[in-house]
Amino acid sequence: MASRAPNPHGDPGLQPERTALAWGRTMLALATASAFFLRWLPTYGAPILMLPVISGSAALAIYLTQRRRYRARSHGLAGESIEADLPAVLWTAFAGVALGCMGILVVLVS
Repeated sequence: MASRAPNPHGDPGLQPERTALAWGRTMLALATASAFFLRWLPTYGAPILMLPVISGSAALAIYLTQRRRYRARSHGLAGESIEADLPAVLWTAFAGVALGCMGILVVLVS
């Protein structure tokens, strides 16, 4: 029987778990968008490669910071002092805006 580390806050299913699931869905959506952007390569050429690089980088950044973010939120819940991860939210929003602007630019220029 495999042993699992106990949750620092003692109640699975609370905010840190839901937040981790939401970040996981965001990461999956960005990775999926990368695949869709690659399908545009024959139509729009090499400039479209900026889009999967941005979305893939954003997905990788979420993946690499997920454990740290979950741990911080779990300990914050246990200590009753959770703060939003504002830099992560802002960088993700920036990546979304950059994807939209670059996509429009590539389509209009090509």
